[in-house]
Amino acid sequence: MLKRVLGGKLEVSAQGLGCMGMSEFYGPSNNADSIATIHRALDLGLTFLDTADMYGPFTNEVLVGKAIAEKRDQVVLATKFGNERREDGSWVGINGRPEYVIAACNASLQRLGVDHIDLYYQHRVDRTVPIEETVGAMAELVSQGKVRYLGLSEAKPETIRRAHAVHPITALQTEWSLWARQVEENDILATVRELGIGFVPYSPLGRGFLTGAIKDVESLTEKDHRRNGPRFKGENLDHNLKLLGRIEEIAKNLNVTNAQIALAWLMAKGNDVVPIPGTRKISRLEENLAAIDITLTAADIAALDEVAPIGAFAGERYPDMSTVNG
Repeated sequence: MLKRVLGGKLEVSAQGLGCMGMSEFYGPSNNADSIATIHRALDLGLTFLDTADMYGPFTNEVLVGKAIAEKRDQVVLATKFGNERREDGSWVGINGRPEYVIAACNASLQRLGVDHIDLYYQHRVDRTVPIEETVGAMAELVSQGKVRYLGLSEAKPETIRRAHAVHPITALQTEWSLWARQVEENDILATVRELGIGFVPYSPLGRGFLTGAIKDVESLTEKDHRRNGPRFKGENLDHNLKLLGRIEEIAKNLNVTNAQIALAWLMAKGNDVVPIPGTRKISRLEENLAAIDITLTAADIAALDEVAPIGAFAGERYPDMSTVNG
């Protein structure tokens, strides 16, 4: 398995596995199948697993913990705090208070069944708490040996700089794909590269849209959160499907799948980029990992950039964008 280094220090597989959908947001799941998929990923040399306390809520960390119980030394384990939820799934809000940071980490360690977290992210920025205070508490966890490296998610350049001044930030996890290229124009990508911070794109397949598997929201289950996504509705969807058709043509000409060309395009953007596509199926996992061996030419990349330039896909990424880019 090809390796990449985040933040100049943390070595991970060139592609990670996002585990969120194994517990929530994308319809029904099966724990046995999910654990089998994680095990297959590790067998294939993937080392980088991504979860968060809010997924489930809480149950995804338990699931990942069970999957790696006998394989901890094979895993670079990432989890997140900051989107506070209750046991019944209801939302409390974004929480970056120092005392909450410590409590959330201790709870995650217990659910995961591990003595340390390799990469600990603030999932969303709490605008009511100075980032220096939040990262100060995260740094305390590093000094205690409970966390190895720190990360942020969906943070704006100013926030990233202020956080990095308190303690080195190893990775920024923010949405980036052919479907969502805003980080290329709003100085986020430029900022992390200036500071030597790795980039971990989540939803690198556009919440599954770039795979070609979703043609209308009616095909999704009632509990699938994509049913409420602005990009999956009405005129936005019609527009986005036309763009997808052009991406499909390029993929077919290269004899690869939609998912593979989308991941290969993203990985070609730099050795500091480690996408974390999520899946519950071994077949999809193997398809995604095969993208690591695909080398796109400059002409291939230019063709994709022309088909899906920055801002090409219609609609906001979320129904409520107030919590991102804090």
